[in-house]
Amino acid sequence: MRQKTSLLGLGFMTPALLMVLLFFLIPVVLTGVFAFTNMSTATGISGGDYMVTPQTIKHLSDNPIFGRALIDKLGSQTYRVDEESLKKAAGEGIKPAFLKEISSELRGKSFQSNREFVRSLKKLRNRPRSTRDLKLAATPFSRSILNERFATETAFIDALGELDIFLDDAQRKTLLAEAYTGWSWTTENFKTMISKPATSFIALNTVFYVATTLVLFNIGFALFLAVTTFYLPEGQATFFRAVWLLPRISPPVLYVLLWKWMLWDNGFLSTITGWFGIAPFNYMLGSVTSAWTAVILINGFIGASMGMLIFSSALSSIPASMLYASEVDGASRWQQIRHIILPQLRWPILFVTSYQTLSLLTSFQEILLSTDGGPGGSTTVWSLEAYFTALNNYAGNLQYGYGASMALVLVVVGIFLSLLYLRVFKFNELVVKPRIEN
Repeated sequence: MRQKTSLLGLGFMTPALLMVLLFFLIPVVLTGVFAFTNMSTATGISGGDYMVTPQTIKHLSDNPIFGRALIDKLGSQTYRVDEESLKKAAGEGIKPAFLKEISSELRGKSFQSNREFVRSLKKLRNRPRSTRDLKLAATPFSRSILNERFATETAFIDALGELDIFLDDAQRKTLLAEAYTGWSWTTENFKTMISKPATSFIALNTVFYVATTLVLFNIGFALFLAVTTFYLPEGQATFFRAVWLLPRISPPVLYVLLWKWMLWDNGFLSTITGWFGIAPFNYMLGSVTSAWTAVILINGFIGASMGMLIFSSALSSIPASMLYASEVDGASRWQQIRHIILPQLRWPILFVTSYQTLSLLTSFQEILLSTDGGPGGSTTVWSLEAYFTALNNYAGNLQYGYGASMALVLVVVGIFLSLLYLRVFKFNELVVKPRIEN
């Protein structure tokens, strides 16, 4: 019977376990994997080709292991008349008579520039009369690796050999690394993160945002709402709780739009102050202080509503006899809160603190919709910067690997803070069975 019950319980838990696997464990593992790559828009996510570009030549020219002659060869464009180029020219529609004359007069010859090759073509009797057509006819005979894509390392090395470019091991390794357009495994993301001056600024922004919003609203104001409505008559308490639920149940876009309607320079607040001769002011982006105030209020009211619900539910489970007995003993409201209510809320406070910390660390949609991290990046937090880096980079090159490394830092910080909260709230004592059950 017990075995059947266990199997039934496992069956009911299977959908939840699948959800955890699909929407938590796998994304976290993939984030950890991508964090150690240099994936970006430029590299793609499925591997890459080998290609030498002018930028590659510039990087290599600064490397002492590449001489001037080798750099010139890598960036040069030669022209060679051989069997392969003649077949290619025939496939591109060059007139047979002209192609036959090229084969008989120039086969086996190499030319170091387009001008030199075109000059030789002009000496042939069956040449095109148009200079433009003559230059197009020279294209199939071009031999260059510049801006040419090679699918494999072998094809790339073979192309170098055809141009008589031979490299030693060090030169070959460096060139392959520079020419590869795909992603590779690396720890440079974390080194870059540590060295960037903006990292410490964004980290301090995040600490300020999370700590302030958590203490003032998600815990502090939520407790205040829960306790005050606890002492109100049932009808009034239900009404006020419903009002404070509006920020959480409102769609984020609509919710932030209402704040903009109130705080923008042509909004409600500026309209009211304008009646007293005060110039319009954008309270959402006008200054760093006003921007942070708006961000914390917008997110704080959302967090406070959730905390209020959980704390109110926990308060309703406190035996009324404990409160009646304290009143008989002459306890004030504050003494009831301090000695009865707050000790009974240790579990809910632990949960709300942990959950809201993780939520504040990773959520950024309200900041994105309200200030977009401004003014001047002053309200940019870690998760918003990771979003900009990996998914919405104004420069156009989305850095998936670097963005994933920033997200991985949030995962590590979130786990560390969760463990810290368990220790601070003495989790081991919270799960001990009551003495009456022993």
